[in-house]
Amino acid sequence: MNEKHGIGQERYMAIRWQGVFPAVTTKLKPDFSLDTGAIHAGVERLIDNGVSGVVMMGMVGENAQLSPEEKLTVLRTAREAVAGRVPIISGLAETSTAKAVEYAREAERIGVDGLMVFPGLTYRSDDRETIAFYRAVADASGLDILLYNNPRGYGVDLTPDVVAQLLEAPTIVAIKEESYDTTRVTDLISRFGDRLDVVCGVDDLVLESAALGVRAWVSGMANALPRESVELLSLAIAGDFEKARRLYTVLTPLYHLDTVVKLVQHIKLAERIITGSAETVKPPRLDLEGAERDRTIAIVEKTLADLKALGY
Repeated sequence: MNEKHGIGQERYMAIRWQGVFPAVTTKLKPDFSLDTGAIHAGVERLIDNGVSGVVMMGMVGENAQLSPEEKLTVLRTAREAVAGRVPIISGLAETSTAKAVEYAREAERIGVDGLMVFPGLTYRSDDRETIAFYRAVADASGLDILLYNNPRGYGVDLTPDVVAQLLEAPTIVAIKEESYDTTRVTDLISRFGDRLDVVCGVDDLVLESAALGVRAWVSGMANALPRESVELLSLAIAGDFEKARRLYTVLTPLYHLDTVVKLVQHIKLAERIITGSAETVKPPRLDLEGAERDRTIAIVEKTLADLKALGY
């Protein structure tokens, strides 16, 4: 893999935006402290199953619930686990421009390879403010930036016109498109071509996005089923949509759980069933219980049975 020099560290990898990049769950102990051993093991499992990179502390990684030191500990743990085999992208989710700039610098010093940058949290910025925020973060480090566009979740929409202005910053190279509007995928690809990599950010729209030309996917449920998720995207990129649709039909009920408010709980419960890892989440999130938990278990178990029938 190509490499490029970083600022404040020896080197960092150039990110090739193709393949599956799980938004990795942050494993916790029963007292809600970080379980660094489980984080390490989880990253190792994902790499063993063919992912192209790891996104640490996206929303699925409970970024906003972690302390500043916990965030840096997660990055150090990931860097040790990855050992240079795939790129590490860190989520950047902060409430002020000053905090975002400082985090970008700290992440670069630790040695990650890129940043997935949320808009400023808790404030619904207008276009001018949004552009100023992202430009400040881009100026703070030499790391490649994946824009995170999730207007449903954060109230800020990175429209193609906004993106056009952001691309004046050379390190802004990709966008995680989570507007739930597949026409946006085509608009971005046709307008920006090779200047911008469009990355699927919605698990149950990945086949549709791949059909439109997307080659990379930041996935939540790939934590639970990394090998099958890698296979699905690979089939789509290769143009084998008949086989891809069969697999997608089996996986979609599970992928639907990545698009709801309690996606973190659903993903961690699915991981627990499949790998035995803890499903503990940081409050104010609470573990699933009752009928809600039973329904998720039933979906996971049916998905596993259907995959087995397909030969997975």
